Amino acid sequence: MNGKRITLVFVSIFMGVCLLFAGGAKESRTSDAVVTLNFWHHYSAQSKENETLTKVLIPRFEAENPGIKVNAVSHEWAELHDKILVSSSAMSLPDVARCDIAWLPEFEKMGILVPLDREFEDFTQVAGRILPSAMSTAFVNGHYHGLGLNTNTKILFYNTKLLEDAKLSVPTTMDEWMTVVRALSGKNTRGQQVWGWNEPSLGGWNLGPFIWSFGGAFTDPAQTKATGYLNSEETVRAIDAFVTLAREGALTGFNSGDIPMTDGFGTYRYAMMLEGPWKVAELKGAYPDVTYGMAPMPAGKGGSSSVLGGEDIAMFTTAKKDAAWKFMQFMTGKFAQTEMAKAGQIPVNQEALKTEEVKNAEFSPFLSAIETAKARPTVSVWTEIDNLLSMTISNIIRENKDVRTSLDALAAQVDELLKP
Repeated sequence: MNGKRITLVFVSIFMGVCLLFAGGAKESRTSDAVVTLNFWHHYSAQSKENETLTKVLIPRFEAENPGIKVNAVSHEWAELHDKILVSSSAMSLPDVARCDIAWLPEFEKMGILVPLDREFEDFTQVAGRILPSAMSTAFVNGHYHGLGLNTNTKILFYNTKLLEDAKLSVPTTMDEWMTVVRALSGKNTRGQQVWGWNEPSLGGWNLGPFIWSFGGAFTDPAQTKATGYLNSEETVRAIDAFVTLAREGALTGFNSGDIPMTDGFGTYRYAMMLEGPWKVAELKGAYPDVTYGMAPMPAGKGGSSSVLGGEDIAMFTTAKKDAAWKFMQFMTGKFAQTEMAKAGQIPVNQEALKTEEVKNAEFSPFLSAIETAKARPTVSVWTEIDNLLSMTISNIIRENKDVRTSLDALAAQVDELLKP
């Protein structure tokens, strides 16, 4: 009996040990199988977009992809940019981030982004679902370093009463635009100055629509030189038209002390402006009684072409690449893009753009403009170019400098910046 009891005890212990190891091994495999993706973004923590991300999109993605968890971390816009720069030194980067389109050239130059078209065989198929204009913002130094995530652009806002009082139609061409801007400028019945056009700054975000619509450009298509483009006949004509109206006192907004854009438009001091979808909410909140309409950017030799804004989703070189690529495809897919559209984001997925939710959204007047909008040059020195452009145009206006001579000098400076 004692021998049998000893044997049973030994067998029980052995089986228990086996079960323990089996359980431990099973737990270990489960732990190893779970991949956690760190996704840094700048959706405001209290925003509808963040609520959609955390309560709808991530749960759906995790349900569709067992074994992948997403740790989404919200940052302020500027904080996110700086945190990526700081984290790059220790290579403690996120797997994926939502990046302002202007950041990609800088990050690409640092060597911290994955060139997606070189890394993934199905890149062309995935990118083909996204608006080409949005994908152009991710094309840096010969490769795609992100996917378009959401987009925006600017269109013409016009004060209905001011145009009706002046018996003027909404301008549809650049020639008409100059005529209407001039005609709407002058004194109102209270003796106050009224300007036909407001432009709050003189950088590429502001001047690009005029340059492109007149048929000009910042650089050659390869983004390797500015001479012949930034000082072309078409670009000179665009800047000359802008400067002429400014000198005549028909266009303002970029001077220190000028009435802020929303206030000037809401109080009938600015008759027209080029703005994005966010201006609708601003006017509704600050000046709910102002009557206005929206129309495409007036067309010139280069057609009707506004400027492209928005964000891309990018992968960093330290990422868990296969899982990160799945998440990027999900975030740019029809479901995620349509859900984000309900929160106010303009989608870039071409199938999502055809849904009723998107067609009937408050931002729908901007959808056609996005198809022809252009991105500013995706080069790492764009900030320096933008500063030089702003300074040059300011000097032309304030110091009465010659447009062509000034643009020739600017183009030569930009050529130097663009050299490898």
